[in-house]
Amino acid sequence: MARPEMAMPVDEAPAPRVSDAFASRLTSSELVGTMSHFHRAEIARMAGWRDRLDRTSNWAITVVAAMLSVSLSTASAHHGVLLFAMLLITLLLWIEARRYRFFDLYRARVRQFERYYFAQIFSPQPDFASNWLVILGEGLRAPRFLISQPAALVRRLRRNYIFMYMILLLAWVVKISTPGLQHEGAATGIVGSLREVVAGAALGPVPGTVIVIVILIFYAGLLVATFLSPDDKGELSHGDAHV
Repeated sequence: MARPEMAMPVDEAPAPRVSDAFASRLTSSELVGTMSHFHRAEIARMAGWRDRLDRTSNWAITVVAAMLSVSLSTASAHHGVLLFAMLLITLLLWIEARRYRFFDLYRARVRQFERYYFAQIFSPQPDFASNWLVILGEGLRAPRFLISQPAALVRRLRRNYIFMYMILLLAWVVKISTPGLQHEGAATGIVGSLREVVAGAALGPVPGTVIVIVILIFYAGLLVATFLSPDDKGELSHGDAHV
């Protein structure tokens, strides 16, 4: 005699998969609404990190102005104040480069919408990057930076910070080469020899020769990174408008 089949309890029924809830395709109006809201959110993120970048640059400019005022306004101020300003600017450059990596990520998403969605509405081109939504979705599922920290450092150095560094270098050279800016009552002219300039660059127990060599190596690295690094391409190249 065949055994009757036992009915499966209600509470043991297989639960629907989470992916089943998203199996149905969005309607055109739902897709437009989703794209609009997401685009607006990415612009807000990008603008927030853009504001942080500007804030860091403003801090750096304030530091440069304050240190120049302290160092060059009185002969009692040590030239080490300008060396300390270079150190602070380097720290702010590192912070700004880190922030720029986040800004660059959200800027790229906004440009994807502008290039592949809105531009196709205003000036459609057949089969123009038809898989960009897949690329965008994978980027949302596993977000990663699009630029490395060294590349971000070079980009921010080239755009803003090299000018601040050069101003500090010029002020430092003037400081150690002008007796009137080092000693009260000294002559206001330039020192007579290079040896006297190097001697005036001494910092505590560290001789001036060591300080000058360190500064030369540091600025040589800055100039190489600024002028000999590969140029930006595409939207970030010189002369092209970019957000």
